[in-house]
Amino acid sequence: MIAPAFLTRIFAVAQKELRQMSRDRLTLGMIVGLPVLQMMIFGYGINFDVRHIRAGVVDLAQTSASRALVSDLQATQVLTIVARPATAAELTRLVAEGRISVGVYLPPDFERRVQAWPDRPVGQLLVDGTKPGLEGAVRALASMPVPARKGLAQLPTPTLEVNTQYNPERRTAVQIIPPLIGVILSMTMVLFTATALVRERERGNLELLIMTPLRPVELMIGKLAPYVGVGLIQVTVILVVGTLLFDVPVNGRLIDLYLGALLFIGATLGLGLLISTLASTQFQAMQLAFFTLLPSILLSGFAFPFDGMPPVVQGLAQLLPLTHFVDIVRGIVLRGSTLGMMIIPAAKLGVFLVAAVLLAALRFRKRLG
Repeated sequence: MIAPAFLTRIFAVAQKELRQMSRDRLTLGMIVGLPVLQMMIFGYGINFDVRHIRAGVVDLAQTSASRALVSDLQATQVLTIVARPATAAELTRLVAEGRISVGVYLPPDFERRVQAWPDRPVGQLLVDGTKPGLEGAVRALASMPVPARKGLAQLPTPTLEVNTQYNPERRTAVQIIPPLIGVILSMTMVLFTATALVRERERGNLELLIMTPLRPVELMIGKLAPYVGVGLIQVTVILVVGTLLFDVPVNGRLIDLYLGALLFIGATLGLGLLISTLASTQFQAMQLAFFTLLPSILLSGFAFPFDGMPPVVQGLAQLLPLTHFVDIVRGIVLRGSTLGMMIIPAAKLGVFLVAAVLLAALRFRKRLG
């Protein structure tokens, strides 16, 4: 008689939990949505076989042999030619701005170099060394045969000289530490603010706020303001530790970096507030925050080559603020770019910031109604 009663009580509690879970539509959605999201991210987003790297070509020879070499490089599908600047200086500028990741330079004396090969390479590959995974994929192209001399045996001299820009020693810390600023800010800022309105509601303070003359937008901005200083302190700590312990250079201006960080902090705080208006409990807010953090870290190009992701996944990554901040921080800290040179990702962050705060304000007003 004891065992059946024991099992009956356990069954009653389990039935109660299932009934509560069935009423929580957000949790039910996470049960199915989280595994599907993880499968898509790990299956499509993480790809070490890098293809379709954005590249620019400067062909100063303009001969049939030079055009054949460019065609062979593109036929490998490792490179996708998206720009054809007129000079080597413009090619270098496109790499510094992050618009291309690889530059192919064929000099005016290309034909003479072909005839003299293998005494010297016939051209040069400029690789953005700030991004993980690119240098190894591009280096495999350096030994491809010259079209005009394909019959020669493979020789130690490469066809194209690989010039790794901004990280010639190919140190992983240089590639990882600067964008780690964005990852840490994403974790802290989104989690801090995701529970902001929910915490006020659970403590009974939201009713007091409603009685004040505060407008929804004013309330949102007031919630964001204290965390901006926290985020800037974290940026400073990461920069100091990265410089002292990992010898990461800061080649750009600090004012540009902090302005870009301000945009990103505002965007992530806005995302956290939007999550806060969608969740009913702090547990739901934490669930939604985690739901956005995982794609941000894996799809932003922080640790895995962004160019190796399928176009659909790259489009999804464009909706994440960390994707654009990774471009900004690598450009300013490592490539010495100015914030003006990174205007495209900066503008995208600004649009995300405005949209997130406005949506959060509209959601808050809707809840009050």
